[in-house]
Amino acid sequence: MAKNSVSPTAVPDTAWLGRGRHLGPEPERDVRRNLIALKAARVIDDFLDLDPVEAARSSDLYPRDESADPGPLARRVFEARWRVADDVTVRAQLTTYDPESRRSESEGVVWVLAAEAERAWEAGWPSPATVFWPDSEQVAWDHVTVPGVRLRSTNHLPKDDDELRRLVRECSRQSWFIHVLVHEAMTPEPLGRQPITAFLPPSLRHRVVEHRATPDQALTADFALKRELGGVGIPRGGAVVLPAEPRVPGYEAQRFTVRNVFLDGTAPTELLEKIVEFASLPQPMPADAEQALTRLREGWHLLTPDEELVHARAMVTRYAKALEAMTSSCDLYKEAAESALAALAEATGGEGAPRTPSPATAKPDASPLKALTKSFGIFRGPSR
Repeated sequence: MAKNSVSPTAVPDTAWLGRGRHLGPEPERDVRRNLIALKAARVIDDFLDLDPVEAARSSDLYPRDESADPGPLARRVFEARWRVADDVTVRAQLTTYDPESRRSESEGVVWVLAAEAERAWEAGWPSPATVFWPDSEQVAWDHVTVPGVRLRSTNHLPKDDDELRRLVRECSRQSWFIHVLVHEAMTPEPLGRQPITAFLPPSLRHRVVEHRATPDQALTADFALKRELGGVGIPRGGAVVLPAEPRVPGYEAQRFTVRNVFLDGTAPTELLEKIVEFASLPQPMPADAEQALTRLREGWHLLTPDEELVHARAMVTRYAKALEAMTSSCDLYKEAAESALAALAEATGGEGAPRTPSPATAKPDASPLKALTKSFGIFRGPSR
């Protein structure tokens, strides 16, 4: 699933995208239970649970595109629709995948989530992740594709220098999330060990991964960042929002660096503002994220009654045009064949020898095909 290629386009401001891993035994069951509960509570309007083959075949309103196909590794496709800000509709599609190479059961099941609203996304709206996944620590859906890293948690850096550099490199190139590194000036109390992402707005909460460097990792963390991310560093006791590859236009290390972060359980206001500011910048869209957004737009199945009516009318129009084109093509073919046979008969006189047609017998409307065409003409038009 992971790809390093990046589309030159930016993520639309109407979209919310996420990708991670579920390490539990039955991820699809967890999704179904959450969707059923939210629909019963009228948090969402409706949802669908589709087989990937059914999902690929049943959407025929638009011309199919390879990027709209879930792919051979897809397990299930879930769709959900809900409203925010009273009347803004959000459509979301979650697909679960088997990993491309399962070295061990610990790799889990990969999931890709694409959501899009009818207008620009607001950070205060509910997180699409918790529409499909239960927001519970008991369900391990929040592992990112980089091994050993989770959302909704503080992720301490590896002690080994090579592992630390590998982690920084992979997070900048493979992850769809925003990564933040915080250095603990001293070992915090229990309240300070809680993830700062809990203070973020709901829709941003599950787009940010928090890394922690212990007090003795100040120099090694700073060196790893500068080596792998081209000069980005971290001050002692501070924090930095890490760039992704390719760099977000407008990113400057100093602009997204905080000199002091107090880990005492209170909201680190300055750091939170930096994260929100970074998230508001145009984010380059990875190629596989672009495919997920295409599947959402062109492979959507959960239609409202009004959308069903529009869909049915569009299908009638398409089929009518196709039938008209087929009928016209058939008529032209028959007319050409009849004309050729008539010309051959007139040229040979019916005995294999050419003859000159008599003016009395040459009638322009004598073709049987034309008479047949006139008969079929009553079936043409709107009343057909």
